[in-house]
Amino acid sequence: MDQSTTTIGSTRVSTHVSRGSTRLTRRLLQLYVGLALYGVSAALIVRAGLGLEPWGVLHQGLSELTGLTMGVVTTVVGALVLLLWIPIRQRPGLGTVSNVLVIGVAMDATLALVPEVRGLLVQIPVLIAGIVLNGTATGLYIAARFGPGPRDGLMTGLHRVTGRSIRLVRTGLEAAVVATGFALGGSVGVGTVAYALAIGPLAQMFLRVFAVAEPGPAAAVAESGPGSPGRESGPTTAEPGFTAVTREGEGEEEGAGRGGGGPARESGGRVEGTAISR
Repeated sequence: MDQSTTTIGSTRVSTHVSRGSTRLTRRLLQLYVGLALYGVSAALIVRAGLGLEPWGVLHQGLSELTGLTMGVVTTVVGALVLLLWIPIRQRPGLGTVSNVLVIGVAMDATLALVPEVRGLLVQIPVLIAGIVLNGTATGLYIAARFGPGPRDGLMTGLHRVTGRSIRLVRTGLEAAVVATGFALGGSVGVGTVAYALAIGPLAQMFLRVFAVAEPGPAAAVAESGPGSPGRESGPTTAEPGFTAVTREGEGEEEGAGRGGGGPARESGGRVEGTAISR
C-alpha cells in the first residue's frame, strides 16, 4: 500500500493514500456505469410503449416534432436546461456534464439494438425491467456524489431562488413538461404512473446498496518519537457518510428527489441529502 510520512514535532504520521485513490476509482466507475445504464433503462421504457417518465414524454414529443432521435433530444434538452443554471447561479459538477453527454448516447444505442415489443405479456415485463434498472442506475451514479443532473439542478436552484417548496417547484416543472410533451405527441400512460410511484423507493434502496463512504480525516498512526513518554497508536477515521434519498422531492426536510444538491436533512450535527439526478 502506498503511503506518505509527515513529521509533526516529535510525532511521525503515516497516511495511506491508496484508499483515497481506490475510492475515487470506484466513484468514477459508478458514475459512468450508472449513467450508461440510465440511458439503457430509458430506452427500455420507450420500447415498452406503455408511457414514459415526465421528461421522457417531453423528449419523445420533441423527437416526433424535429425528427431527431430521442437520445439527441435528451442531450440537447439537458444542455439547454444547463444554460438556465447561469441566472440562478447553480454550479455544475462532473456528474452534471457527464449526465448530459452519456445518457443520450446510451439511450440511442439501446434503441438501435432493442426492437419494439407488442402485446402486454411482453410490454409489462419490459416496462418493469426498465423501471427497476432505472432505479439501479440512479443509485449507482448518485451515490458517486459528482453533482446533480441538469434538470434537478434547475429544480433545486429555483427552490433556492424563489423560496418555494421542492414539492411545489418539482410538480410545476414536471406538469409543464408532461403537458408540453403530450401536446407534441409524447406517450403518457400506465408506465408514467408506475414510474412515478416506484422510482423513489427504488432509488432509495439502491442508493443504500451502492453508497460510498464519505472521505474523512486520513487514517493515521501516530508513533512516539525521541523524548516522548510513550506510544499511542490507532487509526482515525470518519464515520461513513450516508446520502439520504426519499421519493422524488417529497419535502425539504428529507432532501430533493432525483439529480443532487437539494435541501437536506440534519442528522447528528451533519447535513445529509441529495437529489436524484437525471
